[in-house]
Amino acid sequence: MVEIRPYDPDRDEGQLWPLKRAFELELGGETGDADKRAAYEGKLTDDYRDRYREWVDRCRADDPRCLTIAATDDELLGYVFVLPERLSMIWDAAVLNEVYVRPEDRGSGVADDLLAAATDLAADQSLPLERLVLDVDPDNERATSFYRRHGFEPWGEMLALSV
Repeated sequence: MVEIRPYDPDRDEGQLWPLKRAFELELGGETGDADKRAAYEGKLTDDYRDRYREWVDRCRADDPRCLTIAATDDELLGYVFVLPERLSMIWDAAVLNEVYVRPEDRGSGVADDLLAAATDLAADQSLPLERLVLDVDPDNERATSFYRRHGFEPWGEMLALSV
């Protein structure tokens, strides 16, 4: 049976990084050219892993629910990361930072359950705009379709500059 619950570092830390790493590799490999793929692969250093773990700890200090996982008794299947309210003020809305489900568990309803947990957390945040926003690569048709199925609509467009 799959359980949707807050991340527990004592129990889950060893399995979170492989999921985060897979998320980054898929994002770089499936939504861009060779340069984007190489950029995403290149950032996945030990230093990046350690910084990510510290980021998780800081966010969880604000709100332990910001990182929710889907798990069976012995393994993590996926996770959803919603920025804590304090950090979401930059958008004036709740921010869905990441959702990832292992490929073998896609289509099982796990992503739906994780998104429901994210939506519940977003509804509890007191922000100027009653929205849950996210950045999704337009080339990521699977993700775009998933979010649209759950009622997400385009709302602006993000631009980026390499510095």
